[in-house]
Amino acid sequence: MSTAILNPKAQFLLGAGLDVLHFESKEWLDHINLWKDEITFFNVVLKKKSTAEKSNSNYQKILNNIDTIYNDLFQDLEQSIIEHEKLLSKIEKGDKGLSDNDYREKHQQILLRMNTFTKDFVKFKKMLFDYEKGL
Repeated sequence: MSTAILNPKAQFLLGAGLDVLHFESKEWLDHINLWKDEITFFNVVLKKKSTAEKSNSNYQKILNNIDTIYNDLFQDLEQSIIEHEKLLSKIEKGDKGLSDNDYREKHQQILLRMNTFTKDFVKFKKMLFDYEKGL
C-alpha cells in the first residue's frame, strides 16, 4: 500500500536549499500580515452592527473567534516563524550543535500549522460572509 503525498510541494521544499525555505518563511509572515488586516476589517464591520444584532449568539461566536484568531493564533504563528528564522541565522553563522536538518524539521512543523490555519481561516471567513449575507 502506498501513501499519497498530500502536498507534493512540501516534499520538494524540504529538500530545497535553505534560501528557498527562508523565502517561504518570509511569505508566511506576509500572509499573516494580510490576515491581520483582514481581521481588523472584519472587526470594524462587525462592531457597526445594531444592538439587536449584537445580542445574536452567532454574532458573539464570530467576535470570540476573531479575538482568538488575533490574540492566540497569529501571534503564536508569527513568533514561531521569527524564532525559526533566528535558527536559520545561527545555522548560517555556523553555531555548533545545529544542523540544517533541525531547521528543515521545524520548517515542516510550521508548514503543517500554516496549512491547517489557512484552511481554518477560510472556513471562518465563509462563516462570517454567510452571517453577513443573512442579515
